[in-house]
Amino acid sequence: MSEQSHPLRGGDLNAAITSALVGIQTSYLGRGPQSASTFHKDNVIVTLLYNVMTQAERSLAAADQADAVTHMRHLFQKTMEADFVQAVERLTGAHVTAFISGNNIDPDIASELFILEAPLSRTA
Repeated sequence: MSEQSHPLRGGDLNAAITSALVGIQTSYLGRGPQSASTFHKDNVIVTLLYNVMTQAERSLAAADQADAVTHMRHLFQKTMEADFVQAVERLTGAHVTAFISGNNIDPDIASELFILEAPLSRTA
């Protein structure tokens, strides 16, 4: 696979991870975030996704049902977790040892945090 023979690094890796996670979220939920970005340092990768809530979730949050929205988002993220982890492992060539996901209602921001088994090589 090309990622293994010529590993992505820096901004190319960040862009590839962002694209993969947005694609997975769009596939599961029928829509992706309004914008997203990824950054990495050593063995940590973070993707931030902005304006991820569906119209139904926004309506629930406006009706003081933020806890229900947070619970639904947690269920969505658990459902997508294996695909998220597989994408990051494929793109980095590194094993993900931990995945931590969270949502904030206002402002509408989600975060996907991946802890890799070892730091990404800066020289490969």
